[in-house]
Amino acid sequence: MQVASWGAYLASRNIITLSIAPRDTHEAQVQFALERGVPAMIGVLASKRLPFPSRAFDISHCSRCLIPWAEYDGIFLNEVDRVLRPGGYWILSGPPINWKKHWRGWQRTKKDLNEEQTKIEKVAKSLCWIKLTEKDDLAIWQKPKNHLDCKSARKLATSRPFCSAQDSPDSAWYTDLKTCLSPVPEVSNKEETAGGILENWPQRLESVPPRIHKGTIEGVTSETFSKDYELWKKRVSHYKKVNNQLGTTRYRNILDMNANLGGFASVLIKDPVWVMNVVPVQASVNTLGAIYERGLIGIYHDWCEAVSTYPRTYDLIHADSLFSLYNGRCELKDIMLEMDRILRPEGAVIIRDDVDVLLKVKNIGNGLEWDSVIVDHEDGPLQREKLLFAVKKYWTAPAASDKTN
Repeated sequence: MQVASWGAYLASRNIITLSIAPRDTHEAQVQFALERGVPAMIGVLASKRLPFPSRAFDISHCSRCLIPWAEYDGIFLNEVDRVLRPGGYWILSGPPINWKKHWRGWQRTKKDLNEEQTKIEKVAKSLCWIKLTEKDDLAIWQKPKNHLDCKSARKLATSRPFCSAQDSPDSAWYTDLKTCLSPVPEVSNKEETAGGILENWPQRLESVPPRIHKGTIEGVTSETFSKDYELWKKRVSHYKKVNNQLGTTRYRNILDMNANLGGFASVLIKDPVWVMNVVPVQASVNTLGAIYERGLIGIYHDWCEAVSTYPRTYDLIHADSLFSLYNGRCELKDIMLEMDRILRPEGAVIIRDDVDVLLKVKNIGNGLEWDSVIVDHEDGPLQREKLLFAVKKYWTAPAASDKTN
């Protein structure tokens, strides 16, 4: 990851990049990246899937990330394949690429490095990837647009098997890593892109995501998607009237704790911010795949647990009906303590929920040294749903007494 310099570079080209520290020893790099205002998280590749849906990313990039891609039957590269979109790219730079030039500096033998690259090539081939180029210190592979040729090849030879139909490729919360190949949606011909073709950016943001258009997200239609987008335009406009710093350079890193279709983030896209969209694992509908198809980023998470990030990560936290969702699942105060941990001093909170829930939230917020106020819904005072706006105070513990007991 190297403090997310690549992600920061791409941000200037209107590309949203999520930088991941894949090992525990890289945690500090996550903190550096977030303090720069670059999206980043801890994403340890070990035994569980990363908290992303299948077919999420256009490109996966590894620069000296020290992951043993070829070991354990290629299980880690298999996970990259799961989260890559059909036609997506995997870019590898650093060992073992260009080992003939760098082997002495890497303090490894030619034989060892050659064997490692040969194994990586073999794993990539078992995933049906095509190697597009290797130039200098860079190699690029491409995932196929569909699995028609891949399935034909498997009928003729023993290769990496496909996962069973019961193994959902979108299941990623405490789900074991697999060595089987995650299948992509069926197609009718070799030229068709599995899952559907996405619009170019920024048209992709407002277009109906293929997952919704094809009816694979239960209860969500093209009509409900369009209504949701218009609804969030109205809501964010109201937010900015109450907190006039939203949409300015005052806030950069934003967290949406219950993102649904990513409407809150989509309306803020022209502002100098980025939003981490979280779809709780308890949500009635899994919408994270559609959020990625809109060109946004996000993760799965259970808010009864701590989130994989540093303290003081976010400048603003937004929660829509989150506490009603977790009512009876875990303590409200525990969720708020985690919010306080990851919120920067003088950071802001916007919570929308039932008025009775917000009164409890406000009481706990007072104990956390939050300045807060409850205001009416954008549709007026007759709505039971209200909005809580809060700011985390900058405070320190009192100095220790000079007297000793």
